[in-house]
Amino acid sequence: MANGKQATARRMKMAERAQQQMDIHFPSMAESWVWRRKTNDGYTTIPRTIPIAIQAINAQSKGQPAGHVLFCLWARAPDHPLVTIENPVIFASEAGFIGERAVDTWRRRMKQLRDLHFIATKPGASGEFHYVLLMNPNAAMEWMRASGLMQDPLYSRFIERAVDVGAFGEIESIRKDLKVQQTAAAAAAIQPSPIEAA
Repeated sequence: MANGKQATARRMKMAERAQQQMDIHFPSMAESWVWRRKTNDGYTTIPRTIPIAIQAINAQSKGQPAGHVLFCLWARAPDHPLVTIENPVIFASEAGFIGERAVDTWRRRMKQLRDLHFIATKPGASGEFHYVLLMNPNAAMEWMRASGLMQDPLYSRFIERAVDVGAFGEIESIRKDLKVQQTAAAAAAIQPSPIEAA
């Protein structure tokens, strides 16, 4: 609980410092040109590690970067991790895909995001990606690292940023969960099949 209070106090101090700097450097900026989450409409909450997650995704996408597709999903999230996609054409166009194959291109990128554990999906009326659950990108980054899919320099920047935003405790918890999953998978792999047992 103390960590939560410290993080809140730290964010307030950061916001106060930022406002002080804004008063010095941009004193006459019209308020209508400034984005403020608490007063402007049309916002969602995005993890602060998402830019580094996008880099990690794009590094694994082999010339077909899927990071922007993830960002578009987060931008559509209603401050809740479940996104319902009723019209894939809209999501494909927002991700920058146009033309006859736009939705097919978008679907391939969505599969990449799912394979990298940044999203989980269930089919519905609009197809394979009707229901999309936005996974914790920090968990996906740890999974990528444990799977050998992330180089040291990028992982180092991710960890530094996680520490900077107060998310390192979460990273440690994710690591424990991954170890439990790996142990369970290893135990399941050595279990004889019903045919072998007979």
